[in-house]
Parts: sequence; structure tokens; C-alpha cells
Amino acid sequence: MRPLNLDVVSWRKSSYSNPDGGECVEVADGFAVAVPVRDSKNPHGPVITFPADGWDTFIAAVKHGALGA
Repeated sequence: MRPLNLDVVSWRKSSYSNPDGGECVEVADGFAVAVPVRDSKNPHGPVITFPADGWDTFIAAVKHGALGA
């Protein structure tokens, strides 16, 4: 897989992020095969990239409470 160009993406904060500025996750949309994820408190820090199908499975599990705390 070719590296993703993250210089021009729009990041959005996850609706599951802490509203008090704590655990904040941002994702970048628009890539067919991958979902870039970063910590919103460290926007110039590392980015983790997940396969799109794996990300979809993860989000479905979160929404259904399958990843209990």
C-alpha cells in the first residue's frame, strides 16, 4: 500500500471523545482502504492507520457495547 498523504486531510473529532478535553481521538475520512487516527491533543504526533474494514468492525463493536470497560 502506498503511503497516505495526510498533509491535506480534514480531521474530525470522534463523537465518542471526552467533551472535557481528555481522551480525544480524531479520524480523517476520504481514504478507501484506510482510516488514519490521531490524538487531538497532539496533532503533530504519530498517526495510526487502520484498514477500513477493520475500522468498520471496531466502530460497530463500540456502538453495540461489545468492548465493555
